[in-house]
Amino acid sequence: MRHQKKHGMKLGTSPAHTKAMKRSLVCALLENERIKTTLPRAKAIRTDADRVITWAKKGDLHSRRLAIALTNDKELVRETFEKAAQGMWQDRAGGYTRIVKLGPRKGDNAEMAIIELVTEPCTPKAKKEAPAPVKVDEQDAADKSAEDAE
Repeated sequence: MRHQKKHGMKLGTSPAHTKAMKRSLVCALLENERIKTTLPRAKAIRTDADRVITWAKKGDLHSRRLAIALTNDKELVRETFEKAAQGMWQDRAGGYTRIVKLGPRKGDNAEMAIIELVTEPCTPKAKKEAPAPVKVDEQDAADKSAEDAE
């Protein structure tokens, strides 16, 4: 039975191959900052890449060890942690990757996409202020109630 086996998208391969493929794609994304792949693969690695960058922002030893375990590349993790320490993603609270759809591939019609790291600074949205309450004169309120009574 398949109870409680929620490990993400299978991507048409065995679980071991899926894990290796995702690890390879995450390493390529962190190294090159932009890769071209199929849309399902891009969606599958988005969470792992964001998780590594969140660990890099924390910067502690435990986070570094978790990132090394996920990527299997100490040098790449060191570079990613240095970028985070320099403040590349400091103002961003998530959403470190962007997926841009490219359309179907010519050979097999697979939906292609570019997944890239977002490097531009985040500008927070301005909060909408509630409209000022309209002040009703007491005399106007009394006139309206008198009209309603008639």
